[in-house]
Amino acid sequence: MIEQLVITVLVENTAGGRGLLGEHGLSFLIETDAHRVLFDTGQGLALPHNAQQLNISLVDLEAIVISHGHYDHTGGLPALLKYAQHTDLFLHPAAIAPKYSPRGDIGSPLQDEQTLSKQVCRLIWTEKPTEVVSGVWVTGTIPRRHPLEDTGGLFWYSPNQTDIDPILDDQALFMKTPRGFVVILGCAHAGAINTLDYIADITGASTFYGVLGGMHLLQASTDRIHATIEHLKRYDVQLIGANHCTGMKAMSQLWHELGDRCVDCQTGTQLVMGRQAS
Repeated sequence: MIEQLVITVLVENTAGGRGLLGEHGLSFLIETDAHRVLFDTGQGLALPHNAQQLNISLVDLEAIVISHGHYDHTGGLPALLKYAQHTDLFLHPAAIAPKYSPRGDIGSPLQDEQTLSKQVCRLIWTEKPTEVVSGVWVTGTIPRRHPLEDTGGLFWYSPNQTDIDPILDDQALFMKTPRGFVVILGCAHAGAINTLDYIADITGASTFYGVLGGMHLLQASTDRIHATIEHLKRYDVQLIGANHCTGMKAMSQLWHELGDRCVDCQTGTQLVMGRQAS
């Protein structure tokens, strides 16, 4: 169990502090009792600036975890990997596959295994649940079970839009604290419900203390949004920091129905969880 957990939002669509930049993307710094892990890297423009503004070093990271291979989560990798000789990189094999949407190429700037493996301490594929550092786990591929959940849009492996990308690389982080399990989502292309259910299966948890990150409900039906909220209630989630791709409609409904359980989760937000946290 992690006794003290500090989560800092380094990149998100909106910024909440002086001198910070918002960017369509996501990046979280996770600091535990003895470890520092970066989850996603944004597009790459805002991450180094915001880290400097917040007086946070990105040089001595123990691990970088990629939630999935879209540009708004992987764009900062090339700059980070210049200093990653002692850093492990965790990602799903499908994260380095070509990726397209109706907007065109949305894939990672680095799609070559050899290039990646030469620049990090270890390149670790995460098709299954994998421990990143002590107490911090990544889910690997999340089973798709709920009938209302899909990837949240149109995605392909090729520019001619013939090979559908099911985004099997979508994965989430989870960790156990004295207050309960905390889950961090990248975009939840596998579905927030599917993600929480899978982590419950893995851990045996019946409740979660916190769920943070993107829920990809931008194009979701009212029924899907309602089902997601009911699932958060079912798991008795006390801290909900939905952001990035969750969408205004879903965000409004979350705040309306779950009230004080919801918190801002924009660039610059820092959440402290542990026995001594207030």
